[in-house]
Amino acid sequence: VAAETLFEAIAGRAVNRIGDFNSQDFANTVWAFACVGWAQHDLFAALGSAILRRFGELNDTEKSQLYLVTVYVQIEWPRLEFPLLAHLKSFRLAYKGSGVTPSRFQREVSTMLEQLGWRHTFEYET
Repeated sequence: VAAETLFEAIAGRAVNRIGDFNSQDFANTVWAFACVGWAQHDLFAALGSAILRRFGELNDTEKSQLYLVTVYVQIEWPRLEFPLLAHLKSFRLAYKGSGVTPSRFQREVSTMLEQLGWRHTFEYET
């Protein structure tokens, strides 16, 4: 199965089941498609609209995840009409307040850079 066919099938199933999604399902689905770099306008529009209808149910972790998605969407697809962009500020506040910390990989890279004499700071905030 080609990746395009697989993603289209998953997107179609997600759109058909959108009424069954809870707030975490929305955040995870949008995040998963953003991570693989696959933007299908209908899926992002449907998920974005559904998320907005249930905006009050989102917790800070989900808003934080959606912040990363909206930033990614802005960078990768600046012309995509993504409904969540209207709430970017709210998502960013949740992200900034979530106590983001460097990953294990970031810490390991940092250690190696220090051993090579390269002084630096972590760049994990947006």
